[in-house]
Amino acid sequence: MALPEKYRRRLRTTNMQERLNEEIRRRERVIRIFPNDESALRLMGALLAEFNETLGRAPLHQHG
Repeated sequence: MALPEKYRRRLRTTNMQERLNEEIRRRERVIRIFPNDESALRLMGALLAEFNETLGRAPLHQHG
């Protein structure tokens, strides 16, 4: 599929966002019930930190 660069960049960004959302949902299903809003925010913050660390170690073309 040969798309212009401006579309490829947008699709790659959307795919990374969808992957992060899937990971949040997956871990949310394991926990099932959060005692308060702060605990849910801590889970999302930890996942964002982990995702950011992963992106820092590898080139973007390996993610998606």
